[in-house]
Parts: sequence; structure tokens; C-alpha cells
Amino acid sequence: MTPDRFFSLMLLLNSRDAVTTKELASALGVSLRTITRDLNWLRDAGLPVAAQRGRLGGVTLLPGSGLDLTRLTPGERDHLSLTGLDEKQRAELDASVESRRALSKIAATPSRRVHELLPLTDVVHVDSRPWHQTRAFDTTPASLIGAVRRGRRLRIEYDSPRESCPRDLVVDPYGLLAKAGIWYLVADCARVPRMYRLERITEWKEVDQPRRIGESQTLATVAAALIDEWELNHVIEVSATIDQTQIERAQRIFGLRLVWEDHEESATGRKATIRFLHLEDVRALLPFGSAITVHGPTEARAHLRGLATSLAHHYAPSPTC
Repeated sequence: MTPDRFFSLMLLLNSRDAVTTKELASALGVSLRTITRDLNWLRDAGLPVAAQRGRLGGVTLLPGSGLDLTRLTPGERDHLSLTGLDEKQRAELDASVESRRALSKIAATPSRRVHELLPLTDVVHVDSRPWHQTRAFDTTPASLIGAVRRGRRLRIEYDSPRESCPRDLVVDPYGLLAKAGIWYLVADCARVPRMYRLERITEWKEVDQPRRIGESQTLATVAAALIDEWELNHVIEVSATIDQTQIERAQRIFGLRLVWEDHEESATGRKATIRFLHLEDVRALLPFGSAITVHGPTEARAHLRGLATSLAHHYAPSPTC
């Protein structure tokens, strides 16, 4: 269970006489199975959680839970109320230390039946970073969060993969978005909302002007609209057959942009449509090699052929004298 979900779950149980598992799952945005597992975790940790079946029943937190919010500083309460981040992302925001300190304040006194057990934090260590990953950028969430919270404009130098050189932009930030393990700066540029990957922001500085964001817009609403645009909107649809061995990988990489044609399936491959925002984005198919066969449109096949030819020339053997 992540620290933020522990805090949110304890806060829900502490603030109500009884709450159903369905209500808990809906409030926390997780499945009933996850909530059941979380409640079992709380019981195993010695927290006095009780469940009663029936129309008037529900999950309750008995006296002695140790959840004393008055012991939290405003900063600690602010950190724990930020939900949805894993330990790695909290560390990137420079928030993990304060989050752990806050959790230690509200943690329950262990029950007698677990006195003989070592604390989980002593015997379990979580590192969510992929193997052999090096940090390729200097702009971190922790370095930007102060400027964003001050509500100032930012001048950024952004190295877009579609531009030959970095662009100098003045943006009005809504905030930071953690999506699929990647950090983005969500900001208006010339009154148009955009997402900027932090790893592509080569330089930035505060501008001595307050931000000017869209009226009645929030980070949550703008981020949701941009995500929908990225996942659902498209200008090119690529028809392709994907080898059975690569189906799971393709689903993981392309997500909602991948639409299966269920009536076109064989023992060796499955037909699908892959949606891209730009023709240049079809280069994402190159790592699959011949495991993905593109049938159309013609410009997509031509672009892939050009990319593959350029790559082959780049690695062609050098002529010998």
C-alpha cells in the first residue's frame, strides 16, 4: 500500500462511523479486491479495523487507531494528502522524507500479537526505478515545484524531438503531472494548454510576472483534457498485423491508440489499427522490426522504409582501402 493511500484510507475510516468497501474503493479510485487487500494489511499491522455485514454494517475503525491528525504540521498534512504518487515519484518531488515523518506520527501502536515482528520498513525496501536507468536530465520535479507553487511564469528552453534545435518559450504553469512514470510540466503557451516532458526542458527560470492561466481551469481539468487528446485524437491510422509474440508489448506501449480488429486473427498474428498524432510518430514501430507488418496507409509505409534505409546506411560497413 502506498503512503498516500494509507493516509487517505485511514482518514476515511476515522471520519465516518461506518463505510462500505464499495464506497472506499470509489473514493480511492481502486478495485474492491485492492480495498480488501488493504484492509487485511491494516489488520495484520495491528490496527483495530472491524467489518460488519448487513444493510447497516460497514468497515469501522475502533478507538485506539492512533490516527491523530493534530500532530501533523501543515506541510506534513499537505504532503500526505497528495495522492497517486509512488515512493520514487515522492523522492523526485523531494517529498518522501516529510511523508515518512508524517506517517510515523499517525501510525498506530502495534498490537500485542505483532510485537515479536520486525517493522515492515526494516525488512522491505522498494526501488521502482528500472534497471540500468540513468538520469538524462537536470530539470527535476523537486527543482521546479517551488517556482510552480509561487504561481509565476516560466521561461523554458524545450528540446522537442520534432524541432532541429531547442525552442525558447514563455509558459504559464498549471503544475506538474506524473503520468505513466514520466513527469510533465502542464502549462499554457500563448494561451494554449500543453504538456512538456521535464527531461526535455534543458533550461528554465522564473519570470517576475504572475501566471496567466485559463479562467476556471485547474491542473486536473487541463491534464485530463490533454491526456484525452493524446490518447484518443489522431491524424493518421496505421493498419498493421502484429505477431502473437509481440501483442502484450504492443498493448503496453500504444495503450488506447491500439484498436484490435477481432475478426482478423490467426495463429501467427492479429490485425489492428494504431493511431498516431503525426506521421513522424510511426517511428515508434521500428523497434518491433518485422514483428509488426504495416499494410497502410502508403505514406506510413514509405516513411518507415525511409527511416529503415537511413538506419541501414548509418550502420553499413565502412569501405576498405
